[in-house]
Amino acid sequence: MPSAPILLPRRRRLLPVVLVVLLHWIVLTELGHVSPVLPPAATPGGAPVTLVAQLLPAAAPEPAPEPVPVPEASLPPLPRMPPVPVEIAVPDRPGDITPVTDTAPSGDGAGAAPAAPVPEPIPAAPAPEAPPASAPAPAAPPPPPAAPEARRYVIDMPPPAKITLDVARTDADGTTWSGEALLAWQSNADSYRIQVEAGIRVVFARVNLLVLKSEGAVATTGFAPITMTEKRRGRAMTATHFNWGKGLITFSASEAMYGLPPGAQDKASIPLQLAAIARGDPKQLTGAIDIFVGEDRDAAIYRFTVVGQEAIDTKLGTLQTWHLTRPPQPGSYKSRLDIWLAPAHGWYPVRIRNTEPNGAVTTQTVNNIVLDHSGS
Repeated sequence: MPSAPILLPRRRRLLPVVLVVLLHWIVLTELGHVSPVLPPAATPGGAPVTLVAQLLPAAAPEPAPEPVPVPEASLPPLPRMPPVPVEIAVPDRPGDITPVTDTAPSGDGAGAAPAAPVPEPIPAAPAPEAPPASAPAPAAPPPPPAAPEARRYVIDMPPPAKITLDVARTDADGTTWSGEALLAWQSNADSYRIQVEAGIRVVFARVNLLVLKSEGAVATTGFAPITMTEKRRGRAMTATHFNWGKGLITFSASEAMYGLPPGAQDKASIPLQLAAIARGDPKQLTGAIDIFVGEDRDAAIYRFTVVGQEAIDTKLGTLQTWHLTRPPQPGSYKSRLDIWLAPAHGWYPVRIRNTEPNGAVTTQTVNNIVLDHSGS
């Protein structure tokens, strides 16, 4: 039997082998649940140790975990498009809406064939945007009223003169006033100028209530006004324009426009135009004497009729006159205008009376006539 010192080197050689086996066993146990069976330790002096590794049956395998579902690849988000404009047609009237009815034939019983499904409408492509409509042209102003047919008169222009008149006014409430008025006109070969002033006396002062100025041409039809201005106390001045080239009457105080007939007058020239008609031929003072007159804001036909021959008292004495009147005309002027012409004094107007709608009356009666040759 060998001695212990001889066995010691063998054991030293066996120790690393054992360590290696143990390490493999540990690894196999952890990984494959292998249970190695080691032989009994070798007896001293025995044959070399043979290691037999017996693999034990593996334990029942645990159920494999369910595979984690792989998330489906999501599509990239679509670009955000602006909504397509939809034009909704709105009917002009409620009656323009036509209800949609089911046109499929109705069956008598269960054997009737079901109506075919209506396919969804395919959205139509948006219509091309219509070009913006051009702005409508401004409407042309309405044409002025046609000028009335004028009656033709034989004219004999009265000589230039200054006529002064006494003014007596009675207001609607009965208050009375007195004053003085002036009717003056000058002329040369082809033009004229007329000025009318009417005022009252307040204590020792004279207050003008009305000032009219007319300028124009002398024509075969008599006075042919071009411009007439009117200034009333407490009001702004207004102007009336007679455009004979265009045949129009226009006004600064309104947008009215009238046709301009031959023989048209203004408020300042109308008394002298009546004198020119009477001087041309007294027989023309018959029937209705129609004269188209432009005022401060509009124009109208003044229709005069002869009341008759009358004698009036004046500071020049009793005068024989022809009395003409223009009564109120519905829809036009509402005042009454009376004029007295004196044949013995060149047919000049020697009395003028205006009766207003409220009842106030203003009467101008001649007190002097002075012929004016400065412009002739």
